[in-house]
Amino acid sequence: MKQLVLRSLAALSFLLGVGLSPIASAQSTPSPSSAAAETPSVPWNFAVSGDSRNCGDVTMPAIAAEVAKDHAGFYWHLGDFRKLSDFDEDMQHQPKNIASPLSISTYLATAWDDFLQNQIATFAPTPVFLGIGNHELVWPHTREMYLIQFADWLDTPVLRDQRLADDKNDHKLVAYFHWIQGGIDFISLDNATDDAFDPLQVLWFERTLKLAAANPSIHTVVVGMHEALPDSISSNHAMDESEPGIVSGRRVYRDLLALQNDSHKRVYVLASHSHYYMDGIFNTEYWRNNGGVLPGWIIGTAGAIRYALPPNKTEAKAAETNVYGYLLATAKPNGEIDFTFRKLNESDIPASVVDTYKADFVHWCFEKNSAAR
Repeated sequence: MKQLVLRSLAALSFLLGVGLSPIASAQSTPSPSSAAAETPSVPWNFAVSGDSRNCGDVTMPAIAAEVAKDHAGFYWHLGDFRKLSDFDEDMQHQPKNIASPLSISTYLATAWDDFLQNQIATFAPTPVFLGIGNHELVWPHTREMYLIQFADWLDTPVLRDQRLADDKNDHKLVAYFHWIQGGIDFISLDNATDDAFDPLQVLWFERTLKLAAANPSIHTVVVGMHEALPDSISSNHAMDESEPGIVSGRRVYRDLLALQNDSHKRVYVLASHSHYYMDGIFNTEYWRNNGGVLPGWIIGTAGAIRYALPPNKTEAKAAETNVYGYLLATAKPNGEIDFTFRKLNESDIPASVVDTYKADFVHWCFEKNSAAR
């Protein structure tokens, strides 16, 4: 009830003229060099996680610091930057907001800029790719608002060049995209609403897979999205929650199976949305009996309130909750990728962050930001 009232008040304030704040300074806009399709002769790293609402302003600077130590080629966020259906606790605990508590209108007007300034900016100079989550579209927010706010991250030279290489007439900005780097085709999908994947996105995805299948320099396809594809161990909080999600999600899964089996490309599938870490999410009876099990991970551990593991968690290779961290991927010259969960400790939080938010709140994020205790 509290959230419904809050959201109603938020919408009223928002529509009466608060609006979105201007796009943040482009100083942290990713500017990677042209992504090379050629496979490197030595292993290289990239990093992935999602769901940085609630305590992300505390945890993400630590993730950024660890990602830099890992010499990651980029960081990929799988969505849910801010809560938007209620206040994020980290914003409430900023000194200025303790002195003068946030109003819902001010919160909505500044939440996305807060994410860019206090989370994404800390990754510089590591390039960052942004996927869209369901909380980016909490009413009254829309995809159009999302595309405007995050245009600098959705239309970087590497993404624009790839889009035009695929189709010289494709000048439309959307929330899904792909790029080729180090012999790997990275595909970021948009399933932030119950109607996803929509037919146009599915056609684009299948065209992208067809190009990958025909490209001998691409050995691997990595697909990232917010909600896990249907029939996973995390099916209680995934695309299974709507009929269009089930139908379109199963189609995408079968497309990936076909790519793996027919074109002999390595395939890996990443998601967040569920706020825990899990390896082996598609080892379910459904996929064992309907085509096969793809390698899949859930990595919703970037700062959001932690969730309980699902009842059938024992089917996974590994599963852990009440943790923060990210997935470190090491891509090998043969196209194989090793994924390792890098867990954050409270002691990893930078001193400057502790100075801003104070030790008591940082400790709260690690001990109390949980629905699984």
